[in-house]
Amino acid sequence: MPKKATKNHPLTEEEIIENKLLAQKRITIEHINREIKIFRICKEIYRNKEKIGLLRVKLIASLYNHRLAF
Repeated sequence: MPKKATKNHPLTEEEIIENKLLAQKRITIEHINREIKIFRICKEIYRNKEKIGLLRVKLIASLYNHRLAF
């Protein structure tokens, strides 16, 4: 969680830098989540066998990772 400033306690320079680094990591993760949700199986309720669904999610994640490698 990012550090928050209050009226009586402003953020220090170190806390500001930590917040920026955290935001950079978070936005990267959010973009990956968006890309994976484009595949509807990761976005909606899966109503078939759980084992097959997990396999499909892993396949989609590996396709996404493979795309990032190029």
